[in-house]
Amino acid sequence: MIIDSHAHYDDEAFEEDRDSLLQFMQDNGIEKIINVGANIKGSRASIALSEQYSFIYAAVGVHPSDTEELDEEKMAWLKEVSAKKKVVAIGEIGLDYYWPEPDREIQKKWFIKQMELAQEVNLPVIIHSRDAAQDTIEILRQFPANGVIHCYSYTKESAKEFLKMGYYFGIGGVLTFKNAKKLKEAVMEIPMERILLETDSPYLAPEPNRGKRNSSLNIPYVVKELAQLKGISEEEVVNIATENTKKLFHLI
Repeated sequence: MIIDSHAHYDDEAFEEDRDSLLQFMQDNGIEKIINVGANIKGSRASIALSEQYSFIYAAVGVHPSDTEELDEEKMAWLKEVSAKKKVVAIGEIGLDYYWPEPDREIQKKWFIKQMELAQEVNLPVIIHSRDAAQDTIEILRQFPANGVIHCYSYTKESAKEFLKMGYYFGIGGVLTFKNAKKLKEAVMEIPMERILLETDSPYLAPEPNRGKRNSSLNIPYVVKELAQLKGISEEEVVNIATENTKKLFHLI
């Protein structure tokens, strides 16, 4: 049974068929899903989904692109809801320098504050890092390692730095892309014991569904690619990644 360690089923892309899609996940081999907040609204929705479905867990946090909405009151709310039984992580948080806004100093300020929150409430973090490897590494070095680098997209050299710190790596549909040479090289450096399966649904659908709406049902394509790269069976990939995810997020 597969665990999707990172999805956004609160996204409007699922407005039409969310319930009918989620109801059949477990019948199709998806044991659990972690629905990840990207902002305060998304964090609220993630909690609501975790309360509606027994197999869905929530992460709460504010994505770097939305950090301008944060203030101390919202941070206090994140702390309060982090105590809920099915909230298993603070995320997704981090840095995104692909876009010019928000200002990098604003992103760094709230990344650090959310890292401090995770440490205070003793929850793992889900890290979003895009075009910001060095600053991400420098901030993470200030904290005990306990989390996953979501949608890993950097080089094998950067992977070694995150590995040294003790982080896990979220691997999804991008691994199946023909132009994902850099990621495939990095994955060859990352032990299977440090890999989590994820989708980032509704985004980043794997081949052969690239460009379409993604869902947890596409994870077998990622499993197949991982098995080929690692020279192990697809069953081994699923078993190891599932154990990794349960261990990191303390899932039963």
